Amino acid sequence: MRSLKLDTPKSLSQRVMQRLRQAIIEGEFALGAAISEEMVANSFGVSRTPVREAMGQLQAQGLVVIRPQVGSFVFTPSADDITALCTFRVTLEPRAAELAFRHDRDGALATMSEAIAAMEPAVEARDNIAYGRADAAFHEALFAHCGNHYLAESYQLVAGRVAALRTNLTSPIDVRTRSSFDEHRKLLDLFARGEFAAFEASMTKHITNSAVVYAKALKVDALKAE
Repeated sequence: MRSLKLDTPKSLSQRVMQRLRQAIIEGEFALGAAISEEMVANSFGVSRTPVREAMGQLQAQGLVVIRPQVGSFVFTPSADDITALCTFRVTLEPRAAELAFRHDRDGALATMSEAIAAMEPAVEARDNIAYGRADAAFHEALFAHCGNHYLAESYQLVAGRVAALRTNLTSPIDVRTRSSFDEHRKLLDLFARGEFAAFEASMTKHITNSAVVYAKALKVDALKAE
């Protein structure tokens, strides 16, 4: 694992949390992997107290599972979790898109277009982390520009888990094919034209396809564990 170098925001525990969140989302810690508080504290050069506080924050975001007297682990979704997560997204994302179109169409288009522009070189380079970041930025743009902070905050409840699943499970496939990239370009075009019935249908198919990939990956991991 590469160095867990810290950036500069806020409290020490928040800095630790943000770096660990990045490490989980970008696959430095695999789904289900144990995270040793002692190892993290030594790597960061801090005491275990801010690490423990960071773990609590990550648990609240659904990225970490803390098992008393056992340890802390990166989350591993069940099939039911994936179904519920994708239902949540299918419900929220088309509504956020309509609001973003009415509230800040130009801003949303600019952010989504930037994400699309970042996807193409990531596909060419087969860089699943860069692709995952751009993919996340595309979807998060709908909420960032929707003008409804309750809707945006609701998405933030799952954004970390969605990003981690995307990087670990779908992005390695997406960078080997152009199907996901083409789906995002179609979504951008439908959004720009305000065709939201077609946008919702395409977004639903896009998210459902991701759910199928997640479910297959879970089965493969379960077979490997036997």
